Amino acid sequence: MQRRHLAVAAGAVVVLGVALASAAQSTPATPALQLTATPAQIQVVGLPCLPSALTVGMTNNGKGPVYADMELSAPRPLSLDRRVFSSWLPVGQPVSVRVGVTVPRSARPGHYTVDLSSDRAHLPVPVDVLPLPPKGPGDNVLLGEQATPSSTNGSFSPCGAVDGDANGDHWSTTTGWNDGTKSAFPDTYAVTLPAAAAVSRVVTDTLDSTKYPAAKYGLRDFDIQAHIAGAWTTVASVRGNTSGSVTSTFPAVQADGVRVVALDSNDHAYSRIVELEAFSS
Repeated sequence: MQRRHLAVAAGAVVVLGVALASAAQSTPATPALQLTATPAQIQVVGLPCLPSALTVGMTNNGKGPVYADMELSAPRPLSLDRRVFSSWLPVGQPVSVRVGVTVPRSARPGHYTVDLSSDRAHLPVPVDVLPLPPKGPGDNVLLGEQATPSSTNGSFSPCGAVDGDANGDHWSTTTGWNDGTKSAFPDTYAVTLPAAAAVSRVVTDTLDSTKYPAAKYGLRDFDIQAHIAGAWTTVASVRGNTSGSVTSTFPAVQADGVRVVALDSNDHAYSRIVELEAFSS
């Protein structure tokens, strides 16, 4: 009887061992190096001031710190502003970096992939190249075009006032332009068009939100200029403004650029534009 009980017990151990082995095989192990991308999928348009970006990261899930390299690659027409991300990785501490993704104006719409890889991991990131936005009558011809300000505060982007976001509540976090020369006027914010277009109306959205009302922080005095036949010409002037959005209308002109010449703000400190738009009607 004792032998029989021992045999049954031994058989149970064998079965349990097989079960544990099967469970171990069915549970995937966490990779020693984990690659991440945020967002997991992006969209990009072939305009100079509508770029996209990824935040790519590496996390070391191993037993000790390591030095790791991530290589980034993408097919044409995608262009990346960095191809290698290298970092010392303590255990369990994510390390990340921003990577800009752009395409030329001539890029064909379609589906592409940015590949993130190391000698220990691989991650594909889907990218959709979208058609160019319409720029016909009634459309904002400045959207996404090249912006050239006289200066820019370090926490802002020169493209911040032509990105399609006119919400003052997003000021300084995701949109808007702020010059970089406190209490020194004039400041300029110019947008270049790829070809001359008819322009007869310009909308200037200056800073205006519950926290930062236009009457205190917005543009007060400014001129609207159009680049006509190689020269900047004033087509509208605004003085004593306390509103968040100002629409300037004038006889239609053929212009390949539009700019705001900021002469003063209501706090006499900085020029602030949330969005600048131009239309043919």
